[in-house]
Amino acid sequence: MDFLRLLAEFRTPVLDTIFQLVTYLAQETLVVVIICWLYWCQNKKFAYTLGFTYFFSGLFVQGLKLTFRIPRPWILDPEFQPVASAVPAATGYSFPSGHTQSGTALFSTLGFHTQKKPWRSIFFFLMVLVGFSRMYLGVHTPKDVVTAMSITLVISYLMYYVLSDTICESRKVPVFTFSLLLCCILLFIYTVYLYVTGTADPDMSEDALIACGAGLGFALGYFLERRYINFVLPQTAKGKAQRFGIGLISVILLKILFKYTLQMNLVGHIISYILLILWIIAGYPACFSYVQSKRAR
Repeated sequence: MDFLRLLAEFRTPVLDTIFQLVTYLAQETLVVVIICWLYWCQNKKFAYTLGFTYFFSGLFVQGLKLTFRIPRPWILDPEFQPVASAVPAATGYSFPSGHTQSGTALFSTLGFHTQKKPWRSIFFFLMVLVGFSRMYLGVHTPKDVVTAMSITLVISYLMYYVLSDTICESRKVPVFTFSLLLCCILLFIYTVYLYVTGTADPDMSEDALIACGAGLGFALGYFLERRYINFVLPQTAKGKAQRFGIGLISVILLKILFKYTLQMNLVGHIISYILLILWIIAGYPACFSYVQSKRAR
């Protein structure tokens, strides 16, 4: 808390805006858009590596949040005031930082992947900057940020340097699928238990349940794509632009549809995440693969 109070002394409206923009770099929307581009148009294996890194680390962090149940800084110290614009997105418990996990999963994986040192430096700088932004905004302590970053870096390193070469191999598909499904199921059971017994605040449990739904959708989509779809990447800039544009429009339309149907309660919210990620990973690829096969005849 002392470090957060120190940072608060240097706040200005301009810096508040800058670091609020920085923290948006770790929002799930940006991560999903990048995964969509890589997956549909650029590099399926790398997209899978990033996806598994993101979901494995996210599930792990959500499990720790529910286990330790540490309140946000302004709840620990009522006299401390965070930047007001950052509070609405600061859901769930404080430790570890979910935004830092998200940003670290994205930028560390991009950093490991690139062969150009300047870009690698930029990606890892952005990773650290996202974590710092959470402290500047007053929504996380250094312990929250460092723990999330450390856990995610380890998972990112293992996924990229140890496991990524086998992630598209047919014989490894059941292993990756089962591993992620098992993590989702275990966290779901754990969260429901804490939810039902009142050990964890119901409002604080929603992020973990939604993460389970999204992870489940990714695991099922990965299995279906690798076993039955095996779509081909577009070879031209025009083909990439068309596939990406149509795909994003379909995702936006689904989000709007789910907002006014399924997302009226928590169960529907979870189902909507399962279906949305499943559409991104398997549904939409199945559609454009079918269209391509029809044209080839």
